[in-house]
Amino acid sequence: MAWVIAGLALVVVLVRTHHISTFSILAFCALIPSVILHEVSHGAVALAFGDDTAKRAGRLTLNPISHIDPFGTIILPVLLSLSSFGIIGWAKPVPVNVSRLRHPRNEGVAVSLVGPAVNIVLAILFGLAYRFLVPFADKITFNPGGLPGPTWAQFIFVAGYINVILAAFNLIPLPPLDGSAVLERLLPASALPVYYRIRPFTMFIPLGVVLLFPSALSHVFDPALNEWGRLLGI
Repeated sequence: MAWVIAGLALVVVLVRTHHISTFSILAFCALIPSVILHEVSHGAVALAFGDDTAKRAGRLTLNPISHIDPFGTIILPVLLSLSSFGIIGWAKPVPVNVSRLRHPRNEGVAVSLVGPAVNIVLAILFGLAYRFLVPFADKITFNPGGLPGPTWAQFIFVAGYINVILAAFNLIPLPPLDGSAVLERLLPASALPVYYRIRPFTMFIPLGVVLLFPSALSHVFDPALNEWGRLLGI
């Protein structure tokens, strides 16, 4: 709780001193509920397949306090908002015991992919809302750096944008991202022991790519954002 309060205090200070842009503020407000819904969906699908680990841990709740990771949900997004890297973040992973699933290898893939699926659905819903509810005069070119129009229209755009990024990023087939479940499922059973031994050492590869080679992610994000832009009609 102390870290959460400290992180929120940092956000307030940055806003008051004008060190954070409108886009960053809206992105931060959209990011937290988006990553929480992403995580809760993992636990909900796991429960449907027989694993009640998340339920017993009290993680099948929309209460943000139960899901906030001080670094991944608050500190890192705020720091990235001050840089040119863009904003990314995560909530505390919802605990899932794959061995408790009725069909672990197949249902484990579904448990992993439901998170990005939720973000895709949210991106589509916000995209449709932007297309049909925002007056033409308030629509923007596909450039999140400049956001004309009323705040509610800006938020719809940014929330959809954030969910596109979350879905695309989490579908990268690198542990611990959700897309790695597909890679794991395609591996023969004989290769799994080796994979499980090296998997803990790949945890920081995605973060390293974000920080050291951000331009490489454009090959992942740009096609997804272009498709989303067509949905918006911009």
